[in-house]
Formats: sequence, structure tokens, C-alpha cells
Amino acid sequence: MIGLSLKILRFCLWAAVLVAAGLPLGPAFAQAVVDLELVIAVDVSLSMDLEEQRLQRDGYVMALRDPEVHKAIASGPNGRIVVTYMEWAGPPNQQVVMPWTVIDSAQAARAFADRLEAAPISRARMTSISAALQYSGRLFESSGAKGIRRVIDVSGDGPNNAGMPVVPVRDELVAKGIVINGLPVMLKLSQGFFDLAELDVYYTDCVIGGTGSFMIPIKERGEFRTATRRKLLLEIAGYEPPARLIRTQAGPPADRFDCLIGEKQWRNYMDGRFPN
Repeated sequence: MIGLSLKILRFCLWAAVLVAAGLPLGPAFAQAVVDLELVIAVDVSLSMDLEEQRLQRDGYVMALRDPEVHKAIASGPNGRIVVTYMEWAGPPNQQVVMPWTVIDSAQAARAFADRLEAAPISRARMTSISAALQYSGRLFESSGAKGIRRVIDVSGDGPNNAGMPVVPVRDELVAKGIVINGLPVMLKLSQGFFDLAELDVYYTDCVIGGTGSFMIPIKERGEFRTATRRKLLLEIAGYEPPARLIRTQAGPPADRFDCLIGEKQWRNYMDGRFPN
């Protein structure tokens, strides 16, 4: 017993010296326990016009200022989450706009929203959901927290058309216990060569994954705010998600949505094989 007491005393003295010197105590002490580690990954490819990009950004800003979202954060067992916000386009284009930030109060959420609102919005070519997911998955390594859940919240207005196919990347992340939710933006259906009328089905079959995963489509400009708020509430509080979109006659896997549709669209475009 005396030996154990001496060990505890030496440990406490060692820790006090480190703290006094301004040194970290180590990973076990540095990691805060949070209810959720959340990566918000938003599409800034050129297919999103400037107004849509602003509406997308403002949707998250307003959601993070919403009292119901603050209440959801406080209702968790630890009463705090950690969030980062990144923008993505083609394979080489991923950028963290807001670094990992612990949100444990309404004041912290509003401060995050204020900084996010003021940050510039980038634009870049191509749409690589797979590269965005890979980048988002690596971001968890630097969150500085240990979350009960890890979620990637990905939004975009088109299918993957560059980088790796999205399905194997999605499956690898899900195997690590990461949940991927989707916010497909469907404002310009079938207006351009790369538009996909069933983008919500594509997201359901090819992008989202993990226990309780879901997607909420945005089909009107006014839904940016409401859909984003609803999505964050579901992710933060762990509420029962809406029913996943299921195709009426799904059939075996070979009959489901073609998860390489975006890559095929791009190949046809480059080969000059446009639809009639």
C-alpha cells in the first residue's frame, strides 16, 4: 500500500512539473471526450453557382445559431461536440475552412458560425466525392477529441466524376465505424450534361453508409436552411433519422443505381459523345 501511494505521489509531482512547464500531459489527458466528432464537407465545384454556394454556407451558419441545435448539443451525455468545416471539389482540391473546434455552449456555436460566415468561399473544378471522403476520414486523426460517434456530413450537387470510385472509399470508412450522411443538392435537375435527376438515389446507394446513416435532399433554394438544420439536429442529438430512400423495386445489387454514372458521364463528355 505504501509503495502504491509513493507511485501515485511521484505521478502527481511529475504531472505538476509538466503543467508548470507548459508541456502536454500526453494523449490520454489531451483528448476531450465529446458526444460527436463531425466533419462538414461541402461541395464548391464549379457546377455550384455563387448563389448556391452562399446559400449552402448560410444554411450551416444559421443552423449553428439555432437555439434548438444548441439544446441538442447540451442534451448529450457530455454536452459538447467537436466540429470542422471543409470545402472540396476535384481530387487535389480540399481545404479546411474552420479547424476542429469544441462547441460546448450556445456562445461557442455562435462564435463558430460568425467565423464561418466571414470566411471566403472557394471554387474549383471537378467533383470527387471519394477524395472528399478520404480527406474527411484523415481529419479525424487530428480532432484532438474522442467522440462517442464519428460522422461525415457531405453535401454536393452531382455524382463522383474524378478520383477513385466512391463506393470502396465509403465502405472503408464505414468499416472503421464512421457514419456518412448526405445532403444532395438538386436544384438544377437535367439542365446540364452532368446533372443527375436521381441524385438522391445515387447518394443513398453510393455515398451514405454506416449505422443510422441518412440523406436529406434539397430541391428548392429555401430548403438549404431547413434541411441543414434538420440534418444537424439528427446528427448531434442522435434522433431517429428519417426513413432512408429505398428504390421501389430495388432487386439484387446489380440492379441498383450505377455508382459509376458520374465517371461515365465525364468519359462520354471527353470523348465527345453527347446525348441527343
